[in-house]
This record gives sequence, structure tokens and C-alpha cells, in this order.
Amino acid sequence: MNATHLSDSTEALNFVPRHGVLVLVGYGISVSVDNGHLIINDGIGTERYQYRLPRIGHRLKRLVIVGLDGLITLAAVKWLRDQDVTLSFLERDGRVLSVVGPAGSSDAKLRRIQALATSNGVGLEICRRLVDAKLRGQERVLLERLNRYPTADVIARFRDKLDSVETIDAIRNLEGNAAASYFRAWGELPVSWPKADLRKIPEHWRLVGSRQSPLTGGPRLAATPVHAILNYVFALLEAETRLAISSLGLDAGLGLGLHTDTADRSSLAFDVLEPVRPQVEMWLLDWIASEPLRRADFFETAKGNVRLMAPMCAKLSETAPTWGRLVAPWAEYVARTLWAAASRAKSERILPTPLTQQHRREAKGRPPFSVVSIPRADHLCRGCGKPVASGTTHCATCAVDVSRTKMVEVAKQGRVASKSAESRTRLAATQLRQATARWSWDPSSKPDWLTDNFYTNQIQPKLTNATLSQIASAIGVSILYASDIRRGRRRPHPRHWVTLGLLVGIESLGEAPSL
Repeated sequence: MNATHLSDSTEALNFVPRHGVLVLVGYGISVSVDNGHLIINDGIGTERYQYRLPRIGHRLKRLVIVGLDGLITLAAVKWLRDQDVTLSFLERDGRVLSVVGPAGSSDAKLRRIQALATSNGVGLEICRRLVDAKLRGQERVLLERLNRYPTADVIARFRDKLDSVETIDAIRNLEGNAAASYFRAWGELPVSWPKADLRKIPEHWRLVGSRQSPLTGGPRLAATPVHAILNYVFALLEAETRLAISSLGLDAGLGLGLHTDTADRSSLAFDVLEPVRPQVEMWLLDWIASEPLRRADFFETAKGNVRLMAPMCAKLSETAPTWGRLVAPWAEYVARTLWAAASRAKSERILPTPLTQQHRREAKGRPPFSVVSIPRADHLCRGCGKPVASGTTHCATCAVDVSRTKMVEVAKQGRVASKSAESRTRLAATQLRQATARWSWDPSSKPDWLTDNFYTNQIQPKLTNATLSQIASAIGVSILYASDIRRGRRRPHPRHWVTLGLLVGIESLGEAPSL
């Protein structure tokens, strides 16, 4: 595809997906404002694109930038803020560099309550509820997707102990031990790849592998594609959680104790997103169980770290709104629980629910939370990895090869199954007849004009007009061999060329026909 310049805003809207997520990758990314329009440039080399979006009707909800080379102007940041568009900076290894989005009012009282939550027991109860929901989700994954009933029982026993523990450290230990058992069940899961990619991938890419990377001893710097995908999607979930927390007026960096507060860590965001992790993992397991991955979507560094290529980053980023909707109820649960914990706050205003509109839905008699549909992965050909229509497993080209392979296997099975003396006698007679015909054939009987080039250029292409039965009967071969001859996979013995020439309409046998 050539570089694209979109000066007309109507044309530009066609490049903003319906879900409203626009992903920028490559070098020299720039985001600026010109005459009230947002001007976006991205791409690599000759694959450069420009988007020009107006303030009205742009459909943009999230702008995701993957990379470190480029610029964004202050006017562009304000434009995005005025339009309630989220701006996220991500690394391909699953790190969230920055998230900018709509923020709620900074309620000092709510933040004071949040700061005291680790010392007054409120944080302990919230963490207990969050971890309980996470362990329930892991049980469901083990039972419904992995069929690991013993491991699910182990997780259930850890969950049963939650009610009796009295410290954050004890909850962290239970959660950590459960996670270790949970991900051990993942390690030996197979990962399918298109047949054309099998020789291009390392052997350890054929399994999900350990959650603990050999490069870091933790989840960072994944060494297998599945965990690289998981890291990136978790980064999207983290970004969505930080936005949700900020819009509620909470401090994303001030955790409740489940994750230790450290520099450059959004501890509260990591606390809140824990119940949603199993839903992300179930989505990924469904993906790798039903669709192959493609080698072109991954890059392995010199040290063995697996990075995602730009198309994969863009495809995964489209799921961000889904994770935002799933984490919204948990963010509001934390905010409401903190607010209700203050005795003076009980008689004051009710904390709003801007993310889920729960209060409004309840007032109208609707369910408290809307149903969130999980996005589906692309349907790919099992042979070459190209996108194919739903309900099919191979593209048209690969389907032909698969059919032929099956025919060969059936033929082989038939030959192996044929053990009778009659069948062996018949096979020996056929082989003897063909060998005798080759030995007794006189090359001088072939017309001089009937050369290899003539057969290749004049006879073989015309065989497509003949049926397989006509070819097989004319020269005494099987239907399978006739198929190979017609497709050009095999060249018949020169003694058959005259017969095939007559079959396709070449009348003269003694001298070269007029072409």
C-alpha cells in the first residue's frame, strides 16, 4: 500500500474503526492541530498515513501510540482532552508509559479515606473481595477451558482460606500460591501455527510455556508468543483501569496493600484489575484453542525476548474498550466502599457511578450492569495463515492441497489394506505392463516437433479442457495420476504425448502443426 494523504475529513473518518480505537505505530509519529482539525501521521518507510479529524463526528475514543519516536503538541493534548479521547503510550513488551484521559474531580475527602484504608481495615476487606473474585475466575478457567479439576480444587482451597486471614500479607501469599498453581496448568498447552510457519518458529513457541520468563524470572520480557500477548493485553487493562480510577477521583498510585507502593507503579490500578485478569486469560485461551498464531506477528530479539509486530499491536489494542467496561464495576465498587467507610460520609451525598451508570439503570428498572461482549480473534487459514471466512479452515489454495493429501493418504491406506493375493497379482500385472511399455517404446516413433517445450507450452495447458476420466482412459493411468498430469505436477512418459496431443485437438502427427 502506498503512502496515503487524507485531506478530506469525511475520507479520514473511514480510517477510524467503528470501535473508536486508533493505533499509531512506526517512526516519526506526529499528532498536532491545524485549523481545529487533529492531524495524525504515522507509519514506516513508504507505508505512511495521515488522518485529519474534525471536532464533530470523528468517532475517535482512544488513541494508542506504540513506540518512542515522534511528537505530540500541547494543542493536540488539549484537543483530545476536550473531546474526551483517551491517549495511551504503550511499549510492545507490555509496559504502560503514560495514560491521559478524562479525570474526575479531585475529592480531598475521598483521597484521605483512600490513604487511611491500609490502616483501618477497609483496604483489607476490599482486597479480600478482589482476590476472591480473581480466584473464582481462575477456577472457572481451569474447569471450563483447561479441564484441570485437581488444580481447580487447589484454587478453591486457597479461596476458602480467605475468610480466615487477617493480614494483607496473608492474602498476598494465598494469591501468589494460587497463581503459581494456576499457571502451571498453562505450560504444556499446545499452540497451533499455520503449516507454512512451522519450520520458521523455535520449538518452545509450540507451547504456551511458563509464565515466569527465563530472562527476568517474572512475567516481563516474555519468551513465548502467548505470554507476550498476555503482557500486552494486561497493559491495555492497566491503562483502562488507571483511566477509570482517575475519573472517579482516586489516586492510581496509592494502593490498598495488595500491591506494594513503589515508584512508577500504579498500585491501586493493579489492585482493582485483579478480578478481570481471568476474563482476559479465558479470552486468550479461546483464541489459541480455535485459531493459529502467525509467525509474521512476532519478533524475537537476540536475547530471546518475544515482541509483538505492529499489526498484532493494533489488533490487540482494539480490545481496550472491552477491558475498560469489565473493570468499570470494580473501580466503582472500590470507590463506593471507601466512601461508605467514613462515618460522616454516610449521611452525605451518594457517590456517583459515571462509568457504569448503575444508579440511572437501577432507577429505570434495568439490570445494574450491561452485558459485555468479548471480541473475537481473526479467523486464519491453517495452511498459510491468511484471513479466511468464518466456518472454513483453509483458503482456496490450501484447501486443494489438503484434499490432495487426503486422497494420497486414502490411496496409501487402500494399498496397505489390500492384502489379498488377487490384489497383489493385479498390482504386479499393472507394474509389469507399464514397464514393458517403457522398454519397448521406440523414441524414433515420436514426431520431431513433439519436443519437451511443445508438450509444456501447447499440450499440457490444454489438458484443463479434458476430464480426468478422459486422460486416465486414454493413457491407462489412475485418476490421481491423471490429476497430477492435468495440473502440471507430473509429466507423463513421452510415449503418451501423441495420445494426449490428439486428446486436446492436435490432428497432425507426422509434421509440426500450424500454430
